Amino acid sequence: MTALRPALCFLCAMLVAPCATATEFKAVGATPAVLFDAPGQKSRKLYIAPPGMPLEIVLVNGEWSRVRDASGDLSWAETRLLSGPRALVVELPVIQVRAAANETSPVVFSANKGVLLELAEPITSNWIKVRHRDGDTGFVKAGEVWGE
Repeated sequence: MTALRPALCFLCAMLVAPCATATEFKAVGATPAVLFDAPGQKSRKLYIAPPGMPLEIVLVNGEWSRVRDASGDLSWAETRLLSGPRALVVELPVIQVRAAANETSPVVFSANKGVLLELAEPITSNWIKVRHRDGDTGFVKAGEVWGE
């Protein structure tokens, strides 16, 4: 059995490795998406996700995706409906969106908890460039929003 241990460890590592991927987020596209308790149109409808709502992709099973929302709830959505521009949800009661990626930069606007902000540029640091639906852009700290 001792001689088989390295081979078994290698095999287990090979099976687990493909599962260890980066977190993937998508947003609900232009039309609202019904979220279900199981994959399938005949499943129980839980709620309707508005356009732009970010969802973490937990699993893709054919035409259905297992998703997690900002509150941590799991549900199922049709994969074809998850293709909109990437969005983030404000997590704190209120955040300050700044003109540049630092604490001393002037505040461009404030956003309340639950507000959707569009990801304006790929995330490369602790500061994320976002765009409000009104067109204002600025930077927020990664810990202040969900969906990064």
